Amino acid sequence: MNRRSQPSALPPDLPVTDRTRHRRLREQGSLARADLEAILDAGFVCHLGVLVDGQPMVVPTVYGRDDTELFLHGSVASRSLAADPDAPVCVTVTHVDGLVLARSVFEHGVNYRSAMIHGVPRKVTDPDEKLRGLRLLTEHAAPGQWDYARRPSRKELAATTLLALSLAEASVKTSVGPPEDGEGPDAALGIWAGNLPLTTTWGAPVTDPLLPPGIEPPPHIAGRGGTRQG
Repeated sequence: MNRRSQPSALPPDLPVTDRTRHRRLREQGSLARADLEAILDAGFVCHLGVLVDGQPMVVPTVYGRDDTELFLHGSVASRSLAADPDAPVCVTVTHVDGLVLARSVFEHGVNYRSAMIHGVPRKVTDPDEKLRGLRLLTEHAAPGQWDYARRPSRKELAATTLLALSLAEASVKTSVGPPEDGEGPDAALGIWAGNLPLTTTWGAPVTDPLLPPGIEPPPHIAGRGGTRQG
């Protein structure tokens, strides 16, 4: 059993370590934990990088969080942890906010928000903590769904691999704004330059064709149609 007491809150500033130090484009980096939390809260899919049998794998998976830890499905990482409990992983979350289209191809870029979390995850085995972690994960992706849908049975809970990764060590970078060649020699080319924003919007719910007539989407699902994600 890996039951544990709730850890204390993490400091408001992210620590600078060899893995999180901003070596390039330092002006795009942030040490504010609030910026990390905002990036995590804006999404629900992360990419988990881990070594499995000596080979690198990067796996997309869903996640949820509390103030100190990230909870995520991680059956692939679980294989790695079984062989090496101290194996580090890297989790990334990225939001693309648009293209930066400059006067020259060299100056093209992407406006984005990104976070990288480093650490050694632990496999959650305590049933109560696993339920709590799955609730955080479910409510992060679809708020209101945990109390609406059937919750996991004991058999389903036992078959689910849940990892917890500390949010103590993380790196944050964002890029915003127009192209940077507006005051250079290429400004005389007469070529359009600017941003092409990208947004993701939830569509209307699509009913399962096997659902009996008369069962409508609950408000917490129906209300998301047309709203922005991220």
